Amino acid sequence: MKPVELDELGPGVERLLTPEQGRSLAGSGVVTAAPSLYSQGVWQIGPTGKVGAARVGGIEVHIKPKVPIARLLFLVGYALHAAAWRPETVPVAEAADLIPVVAQALWRQTERAIGQGLLPGYILVEESSQVLRGRLRESEQLRRHHGLPLPLEIQYDEFTIDIPENRILRTACERMLAVPFVDAESQRMLRRLLRDFSDVTPLHHGEQIPGWQATRLNARYHAALRLAELVLRATSVEHDLGTVAVNGFLLDMPRLFEDFVTVALREALVSAYGGRVDDQDRNHFDEAGDVGLRPDIVWKVRGSAVAVIDAKYKAEKPARYPNADLYQLLAYCTVLGLRSGHLVYAKGNEKPVRHVVRRSGIEIFCHAVDLDQPPDGLLTRVGELAERIAKTWLQPST
Repeated sequence: MKPVELDELGPGVERLLTPEQGRSLAGSGVVTAAPSLYSQGVWQIGPTGKVGAARVGGIEVHIKPKVPIARLLFLVGYALHAAAWRPETVPVAEAADLIPVVAQALWRQTERAIGQGLLPGYILVEESSQVLRGRLRESEQLRRHHGLPLPLEIQYDEFTIDIPENRILRTACERMLAVPFVDAESQRMLRRLLRDFSDVTPLHHGEQIPGWQATRLNARYHAALRLAELVLRATSVEHDLGTVAVNGFLLDMPRLFEDFVTVALREALVSAYGGRVDDQDRNHFDEAGDVGLRPDIVWKVRGSAVAVIDAKYKAEKPARYPNADLYQLLAYCTVLGLRSGHLVYAKGNEKPVRHVVRRSGIEIFCHAVDLDQPPDGLLTRVGELAERIAKTWLQPST
């Protein structure tokens, strides 16, 4: 069947589908799908804010991002690793497509990382044994065996290549092979690399990505690991979407934009003005605490909120509440006792503007961030935004 191709913010398409295929797409969360009101067997398929590629049942879906590929990957990397992410980690050709770019970068970085052989290291092993090795886990021995001398519950350090760093790289290569639209060269190279990881245990489905520390000893792995973590998060869609089988590489643009703004503003505000930035800060709308509120970003100084910021990839305009973003931010300001709040949109999706709420005097500032800028310019813009936010706190309007 011909792949379904969509633009991230473009119109939907119509396809002739069986009822089972249509229901699979509708239940996947990857796209919207609904039967046409006018044509028998035809389904209307539209984007949901995700970009990338996926296989839903037997249907391949390709959603092209509006943001240039290089910028998109910078946003993802910065949201995950902040200043530790380097744009050159993923070299991007002009007019390249997302999936081939990521696949090419993954095998090239992995090949470079393991060029001197797989990195060994120590892992902590806990097991039952007939002989003592390392040290006895006394509490586990008593709990499991009630005073019996054998088997022994022991703990020891083992020197091995089956360490988190190698498990992350192996699993990322395996996941990328399952993504549709991976080019033939990348498929061949990823399969070749997997032979080098034959003695490494892959991560199980649903298993959290293990933690690793950037050190001098694993320096040759750093770029590959950061890219592999990006791949693992983008391919974990298959575990999150209910009973519909989905394999793919998908990025949620609204969530990605929110994460990037949160991380970049945190670094800019805290480094220049101090305090701390809490994301998804838990609050309540009502005195009884029945209605929860979770602003994207709350900047606090000496424990008190001094600014609230909500990041919106594009303005929410439901038919009955066309200014829902403003109402939401007004609620945040009221609950937190602030005289101003800030909405941050991706440029092109909403215009910069300032609103003063009648009778309350609360100011709501709408800012726009142009995602088409190179990384340095983008971070400079976020720094300017942080300065404006700080000024509304230090010099409130009268």
